[in-house]
Amino acid sequence: MVPAALIMSPFMIKLGIWPKGQSWFGVFCITIGSSVVFPFFVTSGLQFAPASDAGALAPGMIPIWTAIAAFFITGERPKNLALVGLGLILAGVLMVGLWSSLFTLNVTVFKGYLLFFAGAGLFSFYAVIYRQSGITAIHGLVIGLFWGALLVGPGLLLTGQVPFAQANLNEIFYMLILQGVIIAILALLLFNLAVRLLGAPQAAAFGALTPVLAMLGGVWFLGESISLVKIVGVIIVSSGVFLASGVVSGRNVDKTLS
Repeated sequence: MVPAALIMSPFMIKLGIWPKGQSWFGVFCITIGSSVVFPFFVTSGLQFAPASDAGALAPGMIPIWTAIAAFFITGERPKNLALVGLGLILAGVLMVGLWSSLFTLNVTVFKGYLLFFAGAGLFSFYAVIYRQSGITAIHGLVIGLFWGALLVGPGLLLTGQVPFAQANLNEIFYMLILQGVIIAILALLLFNLAVRLLGAPQAAAFGALTPVLAMLGGVWFLGESISLVKIVGVIIVSSGVFLASGVVSGRNVDKTLS
């Protein structure tokens, strides 16, 4: 995050690093909602639940939470097709990522799941409030990067959780590109643009494809096997995204701004 903040520092100087005209909760969501809070809850959940379940639950639940957040914040109501799509997404995500885990659950794993749910929920509030704020995609990005780097960087250094001595230069370079450019800048910028163009619930629906793509990547690049249940789950999630994103009706929400 710190390298990403340094790369985007010219935009920070030009655009500013404070979201003007927002409530205290809006400021909280836009400044650290996507850059600190969501990753914190997900990584905390990894202490209790498998990473594969995090890959399914965290991004997979974002469309559900975003629809709920949009309803309470803006009065945005999903239409029938969107509701069907959200239901399919939920069912498909459970089949892709949690089918085998459901038979061996324990209290510790449930703690991890609750943290994944919480992280996805808070990120969803960020998406809705960001769309409502009118802030441009790149401005929203640099605000999150500045405050995220300001809070996370010193904390990691003080706690010694950045073991540079144990990594070689190639590993550091690859992580700078992956985490500092592709994830911290490109991914969030594209998500912000999607929220601006489509709306928060519609853009979030595509997030449900994350566990599907991760699973397919494991099959294609790592030679991992895939069960029939997961294949069915992929089809269900894809169908749900198709319906929830509004592709069918062109517009799947009624907006009544409070």
